[in-house]
Amino acid sequence: MSNTKTADAKGRITLGNKYAGQTFIVLEVNDEVILSPAVTIPAREAWLYKNEAAMESLQRGLDQAKKTQFSDSPPKLDADKRMIAKIDD
Repeated sequence: MSNTKTADAKGRITLGNKYAGQTFIVLEVNDEVILSPAVTIPAREAWLYKNEAAMESLQRGLDQAKKTQFSDSPPKLDADKRMIAKIDD
């Protein structure tokens, strides 16, 4: 779809209600401006999207939870405490 929009005195162009509240990446190439819808995540969570094994494990756990597939064995609290003690804040 193509149409014409005119920028206001501050250089703003409205996209319409369909895009209200959305975040966009603005790419300027020569005399063209390209808008791409985007989502943002906190920097402290970015590691998950960079770690394929961790993301697969998370997805597997979420899929199992959706199917109510839970472990029959109780949590290993002592092992968890030891792991937590090793984690740097």
